[in-house]
Amino acid sequence: MVKLSVNVDHIATIREARKSHEPDPVAAAILAELAGALGITFHLREDRRHIQDRDVEILRKVCTTRLDMEMAATEDMIKIAIKHRPDIVTLVPERIEEITTEGGLNVVKNEKSIGRVIQKLHAEKLVVSIFVDPEIDQVRAAARDRADFIEINTGKYAETKKEKERARELFSIEKAAMEGQKLGLRIAAGHGLNYVNVKPVARVKGVEELNIGHSIIARASLVGMERAVREMLSLIT
Repeated sequence: MVKLSVNVDHIATIREARKSHEPDPVAAAILAELAGALGITFHLREDRRHIQDRDVEILRKVCTTRLDMEMAATEDMIKIAIKHRPDIVTLVPERIEEITTEGGLNVVKNEKSIGRVIQKLHAEKLVVSIFVDPEIDQVRAAARDRADFIEINTGKYAETKKEKERARELFSIEKAAMEGQKLGLRIAAGHGLNYVNVKPVARVKGVEELNIGHSIIARASLVGMERAVREMLSLIT
């Protein structure tokens, strides 16, 4: 069965729009777990535009499923990950000007530096995933760097409007998942997935977890967090 990890970043986005105390991403995480999510994801950005250090500390204390910390591959973030010990660390690219993550981490271009980061995290017995585009070279580089997981970027698949292009992007995801499995990597997928386009990705062989945030949070703003999570679970399980 494919697991669902709910990204609670955009609950914090709403809070930070007013620099208030609500809504609380910790409360959202608890409700998501109660509704059946088997993981909670957050991205601690260097500019702290949504998730704050306080959130990380409390999420680590209260999450009862699996806590996934998305982070840039920097020394500061390595220290925070080691301090709070999430169940899994996902290395992602990060650019200050971007609205959301714009693509996968270029492991091929940065193989040595990413390998050193993974080595540091592994020395602390942390599980490491890399967010990669569905490209065979990137998957192989992640395996050479000894990542435990890859999270396949489904952004292009989610954004395309034409059926033939969507089928082509889905095939790329399938090939990347197959290659990752062959190399001993565990497979997750995410970015841009919603209630309309999620089913085909949930059926990709080898994908054991989907990370979904914006769509669930948007739905939750209308129907509540627990219902939004349950509706997504009904589509992927």
